[in-house]
Amino acid sequence: MVFSSMIFIWAFLPIVFMLDRLAGLPGLAARRRSGRRGAADRGRASGKGLLEKKVPQNILLLIAGLFFYAWGQPDYLWLLLVSILANYLLGLLLGAKKGTLSGRTARFAVLLAGLLVNLGILGYYKYFNFFANTLNRVFGTQLLEMRQIALPLGVSFFTFQALTYLIDLYREKIPAEKNILNMALYFAFFPKITQGPIEKYRDFAPQLAGRRQSLQMTGEGIRRFIYGLAKKVLIADTLGFCVDRIYGFEIGNVNAVFAWTAVLFYAMQLYYDFSGYSDMAVGLGKMFGFRLSENFDYPYLASSITEFWRRWHMTLMSWFREYLYFPLGGSRKGKVRTYINVFLVFMASGLWHGASWDFICWGMYHAAFQVIERLGLGRLLEKTKALKHIYTWLVVCVGWAFFRAGDIMLSLQYLKRMFLPWMYQTSGYALQEIVDHRALLVFVCAVLGCGIIQKAFRRFRNSAAELAFCMVLLSCSIIAMVSSTYSAFLYMTF
Repeated sequence: MVFSSMIFIWAFLPIVFMLDRLAGLPGLAARRRSGRRGAADRGRASGKGLLEKKVPQNILLLIAGLFFYAWGQPDYLWLLLVSILANYLLGLLLGAKKGTLSGRTARFAVLLAGLLVNLGILGYYKYFNFFANTLNRVFGTQLLEMRQIALPLGVSFFTFQALTYLIDLYREKIPAEKNILNMALYFAFFPKITQGPIEKYRDFAPQLAGRRQSLQMTGEGIRRFIYGLAKKVLIADTLGFCVDRIYGFEIGNVNAVFAWTAVLFYAMQLYYDFSGYSDMAVGLGKMFGFRLSENFDYPYLASSITEFWRRWHMTLMSWFREYLYFPLGGSRKGKVRTYINVFLVFMASGLWHGASWDFICWGMYHAAFQVIERLGLGRLLEKTKALKHIYTWLVVCVGWAFFRAGDIMLSLQYLKRMFLPWMYQTSGYALQEIVDHRALLVFVCAVLGCGIIQKAFRRFRNSAAELAFCMVLLSCSIIAMVSSTYSAFLYMTF
């Protein structure tokens, strides 16, 4: 089940939303009773009533999350449950062992066990074949046999969230969670279970009992969900259809025009697909009283690659910065060490995105430009106006060529056609056969929607005109969903 499916929008979401509101009604009555008490009693009663109110709602959301996950991949529901139980027990051990030197040593041993458990799960299901294939090629013999291993939904996301919880617990930034239902909901909250955002437990835990739901917050959530749905269904899927057709060509039929079209369309498709999902996740969170982290801040308006990565998939980069870059020394141990740390972080980021050398090369590619910017290019770019944005766009789009092709040699073939256009002018297809007027219009709207329109029409927000616009977007999205085939989110494969 995905957010952009009819079963989710017309069945799952309305049912869970109404049951959530019904489960919260006893708490409303408790607050009304507390309003007739004295000021001191009212504070205590409201706090207790709020906590009691959230218990049935949290149980409902947990059941909904497990059902949502099982709908898409029932064979791996057990893996999610095992991960929840393992991290809950490891958390209790980390919370109990502290104080003495032997206690600190024991706590580190527990943390190490937690890292091995979580990274072991991720490593087996996502990277076993990658490492097996690499070893076999290096030694020229079949040391490890390749296996048919399906990638569990959301394993990259809930594994990183588990690591966040254990590391923060080891650093004594948070107390151990003693309620396993709260821990389970942290893992299985359906808006973020398959594609994030990657939430830190210290940000999510206070909302389990302390969140407050309101009509205003629900309205904001619905609006945000509609925008995300439109991004996915009206823009990403339309552009993705053109991208898939071009990448389906024999390479001899890909000329310079098709190569640039594929890369530019894919840049928009990926952004609107993932940011659309993130908008829907944030919107759904608000509908149920949670404030989830933002994942995007108009990354295509960035004026450098360094700034781009402060705006793109922000929760992932925040994770790598806090739990890998800083522990490695960050920028505190000299320039050479800083550059090495940047390369290590982005190599890990590339590997997180996919179990292949293509993704690792993509990560190293972005690291190289960040190092070059630190060496002086960044200061030169700051002196320009339009050039720095053109530079960023160009570097990012070339990177997407590696990201999409799935094969380094194929990526290089596309880059040759992009930058040596006079050598590749012929094709057995005409561009208008692939990109019709509707797709071209969608692409133009996509470019304008990367932040240009939003900055120009800030007063449009929260107005009657925006409400009407959202209704139009929702109607168009539903029509598109009815008339098109199922299209999964791109980041579900990462």
